[in-house]
Amino acid sequence: MLQLKIYTDINKFYDDTIDLLMCHEAQNVIPLGNIIIGKEGKDKTEWREPENWFMATVNDSGIIQLIALMTPPKGLTLYAKNNIINGDAINCLIKGMEKYVVTGVMSTKEMAFHFADAYCNSKNMTYETKDDLRLHELSAVNPEIPQIGKLRLAEESDMYFLPYWLEAFQVCMNKNGITMNEPQDEMSYLHIISRRDRYILEHEGIPVSMAAITRKMQTCCNIAGVYTPPYFRGKGYASSCVAKVSQIILDQGFAKSILTTDLSNPTSNKIYQKIGYRPICDSVMLNFSYPKSEGS
Repeated sequence: MLQLKIYTDINKFYDDTIDLLMCHEAQNVIPLGNIIIGKEGKDKTEWREPENWFMATVNDSGIIQLIALMTPPKGLTLYAKNNIINGDAINCLIKGMEKYVVTGVMSTKEMAFHFADAYCNSKNMTYETKDDLRLHELSAVNPEIPQIGKLRLAEESDMYFLPYWLEAFQVCMNKNGITMNEPQDEMSYLHIISRRDRYILEHEGIPVSMAAITRKMQTCCNIAGVYTPPYFRGKGYASSCVAKVSQIILDQGFAKSILTTDLSNPTSNKIYQKIGYRPICDSVMLNFSYPKSEGS
C-alpha cells in the first residue's frame, strides 16, 4: 500500500533518501546538493532554510518509490526509484500536497511531463517549458583546450564588476525578456564571494570570465554560473575558465565534474563537449499557471 510521508526534519529526510538519490548521483545534483546544504545548516540565505521546504517520500510497504523536494520559491524536484515512473505514487503525492503551492517541476523529461499532466489536470492549470536541459559529466579535461589567462577565486575587491556580471547572468538565463537590474544589496554579493566557490579568469590582468562550483557531493561537483561579458566572447575565455575549474574539481579528488546546459544554446553545448563533457541525461523545467480568463 502506498503511503506519503512528509518530513519536517532535514536530518531525517537526508538519512532516508541519501542512498537512493546516490544511485544516480549526477542526475540528482539539485536535490542532493540541497539536502546536503540543508543538513550542514551553514547557509540559510535565500531559499536555503529547510524549515520552509516541502520534503516527502512515497513508500510502498516501507520501500521508497518516489522522492519529492521543493525549496520555495523554486519548483518541485522529483526522483523515482530506478527512474521507473509509478503513476499511483505520483497521484499519492499530488493528493498529499493539497495545501501546498507548486509553481513548477524539474526532473527527467518523462517524469516531469507525467507529473505536470497529472497535477495540472487536477488543479485546472496549464504548464509550459521554461528550460530544456541536458546534464553532462567529465572525468578528464581535454588537454588540447588552450590554457588562456589566470584563474583565481573571487575577492571583495571584485565588487566593482562582479555584481553586474551576476545580474547579467540572470538576464541571460531568463527567456522572458527581463532587463538587467542594477545591483542593490551589497551583502548578498559579498556573501557569494565569502563562499569561496566563485572563480574569475583574468587575461592580462583583466577579468574576462567566471564560473562557480555550486554543489559538492560524494564523487562529483557541479559547475554553474558560467558567464562571459558579450565584449569578451568568442576569444576562448569561457572554454579556458570552465576547463580550469573542471581540473580543480578533479585535482581535489572528485571522480567527475558535472554541468547542465540549455539545449536552446548550441554554442555552449559545443564548447563543453570540446572540453571533454559528455551528455548523460536530459531534463526539463516546467512552470505551472492558471489559464487566463477571457477578457483578461
